[in-house]
Amino acid sequence: MTDTCQPDQDSAAQSKAARKLSDCVNRDELRELSRTTNWQGALMLAGNLGLLAAAFALAIAWPNPLTFLAAILLIAGRQLALSIVLHDCAHKSLFRTPWLNEFAGQWIGGAAVDVPLQLYRDYHLNHHRHAGTDKDPDQGLVKAYPVTRDSLRRKFIRDLTGQTAIRDLIMAWKTPDWRQKTPFLVFQLVLLSTLTAAGAPWAIALWWAARVFIYPAIMRLRNIGEHGVAADRYDTEPRRNTHTTIASWPERLLVAPNNVNFHLEHHIFAAVPPYNLPRLHRLLASRGYYDGHACVTRGYPAMLGKAVRAA
Repeated sequence: MTDTCQPDQDSAAQSKAARKLSDCVNRDELRELSRTTNWQGALMLAGNLGLLAAAFALAIAWPNPLTFLAAILLIAGRQLALSIVLHDCAHKSLFRTPWLNEFAGQWIGGAAVDVPLQLYRDYHLNHHRHAGTDKDPDQGLVKAYPVTRDSLRRKFIRDLTGQTAIRDLIMAWKTPDWRQKTPFLVFQLVLLSTLTAAGAPWAIALWWAARVFIYPAIMRLRNIGEHGVAADRYDTEPRRNTHTTIASWPERLLVAPNNVNFHLEHHIFAAVPPYNLPRLHRLLASRGYYDGHACVTRGYPAMLGKAVRAA
């Protein structure tokens, strides 16, 4: 697979590359794309929770190593999806009704991944405010890329063997703020109670296997795809400091839920809800906004290829 917007040196492409955002989308279109609805937010959240339930049901109904592995992969994908629920609610863009964003962000998304909503909101809005500068708090996540193939392999080995998760869990629980930990503890209690009612309290181990051995690798993949392979992370032009990966349906299921892969579009217009990001991408692509910029890659294997440099 190749990039969908490789640089072109002829004058026509250079003209398109210089197009401003205002040349590609008007106020009425942006107003329509930025419209949030409760039903679409609820549908996206219900889809995430439904797939989570299906993953547990698969392993409980047919317990064997293959279904356990499938369940763990699906659960890790839903853990990422719920972290994106936290992200979207931090932007107040998942639901139209404000309190729904606050509730879902704090007690579902944030609770699932043990991240307080307001703490994350303050941090993440600084990332948007300072993207493309050395004040961006997320620069440390991707500052080394591109890396050698051996370095990338070592990073993913640490993730997949649990080393990354154990380090992060020790840091998170070294001096816990129990008030902030309450949503996480309630989420775990509800999950364990539900599994116990289903006659399978042991299935809570699947959640933690996903959290420790798969989720860190998926999060690393997300970070690399969003900014690690950007053309220049210290350029304030979004097409140079941020990147979008076009995901196939298996990738959307496992590593790119809730349209999180359309990250460039999110940085361009953070008010656009996640369910409208594909529409925004198609609109901008059809009007040449990406032309001349290596800012979109088709597929995660091709994206990871960009993250590797020669030894």
